[in-house]
Amino acid sequence: MFELWLTGPVFIAAWAGTELMRRYGAKRLLDLPNERSSHSRPVPRGGGVAIVVAFLGGTITLWWRGLMPDDLLLALLVGGGLIMSVGFWDDHVNLPAQIRLPLHLSAAALAVALLGPIQRIPFGEQTWLVPTWLAWPLTVVALTWLVNLYNFMDGIDGIAAVEAISVSCAATLVGSVIATYIPGLIVLAAAALGFLMLNWPPARIFMGDAGSGFLGYAFGVYLLFATDADARFVWVWLILLAVFWVDATVTLVRRALAGERLLAAHRSHAYQLAALRWRSHLRVTLAVLALNVLVLLPLAALAVVRPNAAWFYATAAAIGITVLVLALGAGHRSTL
Repeated sequence: MFELWLTGPVFIAAWAGTELMRRYGAKRLLDLPNERSSHSRPVPRGGGVAIVVAFLGGTITLWWRGLMPDDLLLALLVGGGLIMSVGFWDDHVNLPAQIRLPLHLSAAALAVALLGPIQRIPFGEQTWLVPTWLAWPLTVVALTWLVNLYNFMDGIDGIAAVEAISVSCAATLVGSVIATYIPGLIVLAAAALGFLMLNWPPARIFMGDAGSGFLGYAFGVYLLFATDADARFVWVWLILLAVFWVDATVTLVRRALAGERLLAAHRSHAYQLAALRWRSHLRVTLAVLALNVLVLLPLAALAVVRPNAAWFYATAAAIGITVLVLALGAGHRSTL
């Protein structure tokens, strides 16, 4: 890989940056436990800033060496910088959705303007062409949802960083199968791993909205970039991110149907209920890792080597994870 030489420095920078943010957070960003928390002691948050800074530094280095396209760099640097800034602001003052949402939509629109919307969707031997007037708003909304759902799924120790590492590595491997180079994903995995050194259960620091929102945005940007190169990646990304987008979406829908306030804090995601039931963040985080590596990665690989059935593998992944999260009670209030 062209980028392996960069992973060591990025890993070290993220690890050191996370330690700095831990010290900062202990004074200014202390997350105090409450009835909706999944932790029982005060823990600093904001460590995701280290992921973003280390990763963006790595992407600039790749661009400088001619390994990162201009449009991809701008989408990550400008849009991602906006997402991180909004998240860090939110970590400090708990911004209302009326401020966060327009800024998230703006970052998503920038990414779509730079990389283009998703318009080609392969389905069997056919390719569906989505008209531009429809593809634009749908892609912007989907990217904005990805930003927010990643934040919703960052609720127990290690889970968001493990998702970032496993999905980044898996997408890189799948891309290599069909000779599709996706610049920077391994660097993102290295940055997330540096943060994970202090976020591994029991966590000494939390990611915060600055990091979780950025990771969701970054994966959305890479989805646009990879799909433009090869339409099969529409299905690949849906498969690889299935644990997160299915749990978040099913939980949101069930809470909406129950008439609950969607913006109110809660702990009714399947992964949160599993952590309560098993009394362990580590078990749930390792279960997510196992699902990603042992189930979703093979399905994603099948989706690129058997493109006519890619939609089937993505559907199978979505249905399987949906059954799992429903069995865990996603969207229901915890009684544990």
